[in-house]
Parts: sequence; structure tokens; C-alpha cells
Amino acid sequence: MAAVVVAALACATGAVQADEPAPRWEVGVVAFGVSQQAWPGASAQVRRAYPLPYAFYRGPVLRVDQDTVGLRAMKTPGFELDVGFAGAFGSRAQDIPARRGMPDLGTLVEFGPRGTWQLGRSGSGTRWQFELPLRGVFDVDARGASRGFTLEPRLEAQNLDVAGWKMTTSASVLLGDQRINDTVFGVDPRYATAARPAWEGRPGLVAWRLSFSASRALSPSWHLFTFARADNVSGAANFGSPLVERRIGVTAGAGLRWTMLQSRRAENP
Repeated sequence: MAAVVVAALACATGAVQADEPAPRWEVGVVAFGVSQQAWPGASAQVRRAYPLPYAFYRGPVLRVDQDTVGLRAMKTPGFELDVGFAGAFGSRAQDIPARRGMPDLGTLVEFGPRGTWQLGRSGSGTRWQFELPLRGVFDVDARGASRGFTLEPRLEAQNLDVAGWKMTTSASVLLGDQRINDTVFGVDPRYATAARPAWEGRPGLVAWRLSFSASRALSPSWHLFTFARADNVSGAANFGSPLVERRIGVTAGAGLRWTMLQSRRAENP
């Protein structure tokens, strides 16, 4: 539901994204802190801080990097088809009044095919692209149980360069099927209370999204990054759920990336 993990990795590697050739492989450590809206429409925040090792490989077909896992099936100057992923931290129901007494909201991992269309450049050199990822959602805390599918059409502007900061902005629409929307917004009758009536999740719009990220090289091995996203549930299919407490919520984080080793050979994006 919330692509927090991939946002952190994408920002951390901002210095080698877009048009710039990147090392064929690299390994290092990324450390970041994040305050994540517990779910779209929630009034509660989930706060985490992690140091994580990372290893990227950018072959012409096999790729494992900030948001691609597996095969790049097709690449032309105007279109690319690959497998992308995202992830969101879970939350304990006992820590959030709106879900108290309900099952925990597990850590969700999403992956699936993604089409990317290159839309050209503006006069300032900013690259515009349109992405269409279709992803299956799986609950890590429930042994990988399927939680449905999401679709998130997204318009993105990459590599706005201001005073050494490389920035990316995007606007997207998050859609979910009945299973994922029921997982997030549904209230089973056995968990219903006077203040939290039963609700069955409905397929459709989850949230409107506006995202921003920026990265800056401090040295060849160290990079600083930050990211933020606002979710707006106005007009969402489950706006009437008792678990929707506010229209707009914000997720934000920052961190550092340290590259320990990397190949001398570069790979084109």
C-alpha cells in the first residue's frame, strides 16, 4: 500500500539513476528513518529507523536495483518493461486506537510487471516519464499470504538539479482490488464496536498521491537523501470506512547511503 522501502532505496541511489551510467554492481549500507502514515486515511503514524545492507546488479536483462527485481523483458528508447517492487511496514493493532482489538496490519511486499514510457525532456533538462505498475501484494507476517493487487499509474519528473540536489517529483493514483482494500479498510463484524461499525472493503480508488525525493553526493562514497509523500483519500472507494480518519496524510524520511564496493564497469540505464 505504501512504497516506503522502495522510496528509501530509490532516493538513496538517486546519484546513479535517470540517464547516468551506473556501476554494473555495487554493495553498501543504507540507513534511514521514516515516519509512515499507518495506512491511507489513518491518523496514526508508524515510525521506524533501520540500517540495511544492499547489493545491486544492473545487467542488460537480469537486474536487481532500487526498484527493479528480476528481468528487464524489453527496453527501447521510448519504452521499458520490467518487474518492479515496493514495500510498506506493518503496524500493531494494539498500538493504534482505530484498530485496537483487530488483527495486526502486516508488513506488505508488492511486486509485478511495470511498463515505463519516456515522454521526453523539458527545456531545463528534466526527464518526464509515465509508469504503470501492476503489483501483487503479499503479507510477510502471514507467510507470504496473498492480499490482492494494486495498480498505480504515475507521472514522474526526474533529475531536477538545484544546488547539487537531484530531485524527483511524481503524481499518481493508487487503485486496489477488493482483497487489498478489505485488508486495509475492512472491519469484520466480529471486530465491530459501537464506534467502529462493520465495513467490507470495496475495490477502486485508494488514494491520490504526490511524492518528492532528493539526493546529494557528500563524497564519492557517501550520499544524503530525503523523501516525502502526501496521500489524499478524498473520493476513495472506502472513504466511508470507520478506519478512515483524515483526508490527507504524510509519510516522510531521510537517511545516508555508504557505498563500500562497486564495479569499475558502468552499465547504461
